[in-house]
Amino acid sequence: MTIFSKIVAREIPAYIVAESIDFLAFLDINPLTEGHVLVIPKKEVDYIFDLDDETYTGLNIFAKIVATGIKKAITCERIGVTVIGLEVPHAHIHLIPINNMGDMNFSNPKLKFTPEQLEATRDKIRLALKID
Repeated sequence: MTIFSKIVAREIPAYIVAESIDFLAFLDINPLTEGHVLVIPKKEVDYIFDLDDETYTGLNIFAKIVATGIKKAITCERIGVTVIGLEVPHAHIHLIPINNMGDMNFSNPKLKFTPEQLEATRDKIRLALKID
């Protein structure tokens, strides 16, 4: 069971910004920028291109909805999208608020936020998505 499956099962906490029956979006706790969100299918599949077509399409539509909320909540030029797939063996999409190409460089030092700062960011995104 991956760390993401443990988040889905609520065995470990996460700063969840959105959830549907099949998908979950939560803050990356080692973000590149404020508002960096991971979007996952609840079903554990290692490689994104091994997802069935319905799950793959649904994941991308869900990511688009979440990205819209992030863009409203966090001041940025765009929401960058990347799939790397090496860090955790559970398909996931990174949604990263960016102002320039360098903001998406995974070699950059990761930011550290307090739990209170992470909660505030989560709440801003949830409010933008109109989620209580």
